[in-house]
Amino acid sequence: MSSSQSVRSVARAIGILQAMNRQPVSTVDMLHLQTSLPKPTIVRLLRTLEDLQLVRHAPQHGAYYLTSEVRSLSTGYHSEPQIVEAAMSLMDAMTLKVKWPMAIAVFEDNAVVVRYSTIPLSPLALLHSSINMRLSLASRALGRAYLAFCDNEEQQIILDALALSNNTEDAPARDRIAFQALLQDIRSNGYATRSRTARPVSQTIAVPILVQNRVVATVGLTFFSSVLTDKKAIATYLADLQELARKVSTRLQQLDNPSNGKALSNAKNSLKRQDK
Repeated sequence: MSSSQSVRSVARAIGILQAMNRQPVSTVDMLHLQTSLPKPTIVRLLRTLEDLQLVRHAPQHGAYYLTSEVRSLSTGYHSEPQIVEAAMSLMDAMTLKVKWPMAIAVFEDNAVVVRYSTIPLSPLALLHSSINMRLSLASRALGRAYLAFCDNEEQQIILDALALSNNTEDAPARDRIAFQALLQDIRSNGYATRSRTARPVSQTIAVPILVQNRVVATVGLTFFSSVLTDKKAIATYLADLQELARKVSTRLQQLDNPSNGKALSNAKNSLKRQDK
């Protein structure tokens, strides 16, 4: 099979999965109308997807349906709107309580990008906005927290790229041995802080948001260096920040599988009734 044929087969299989996702069950006739693919091609693709346990055939109804195994295709991926949805109210509440601004960032092209910030709610913010700000993985707390907690293979690939970067804030990563020791310390401590050479007027504490041991985002709290020492800020806010990250993780998993959240809620309500 030529490479063009291989690519076309992949595109057709994805098209079938997308079409099947629009309805509970699908017949070959329905998929033919939705995709314009020849029926023999559709049958071959369905049999392949069935072998992969992504699709199941119900012969008595002459129909096919997706299995729960299709969730494996999106394991570890959480769309940015979903991450913001899970984190926003928790971050807002914490900023209203402690006053310091917070931000959540996701990995993008060898940096992290801020996707939500509580700056508008904070009377202690230095910036008007940090939305869409790109932050170095080598110098910024939100970036370091991502790099320290991602898996080793991904970390090594990113470090290779950072070694070639012309960004001055990526310079710490060029000393591979020293920087990897720093990442190990961050992972052991459970949090990252910003390099002193990057915006010394303030400091940030950041922690990872993990879903099934994979980093999907990082969240941090920023404070004035003249008001708090790192030690004092960590003692005061780290536990709450880590708890917030755990709650965001739980919410993300519930958004991915709403039935789990409903079952958990029903169980809690049942226990409450039993306690009365």
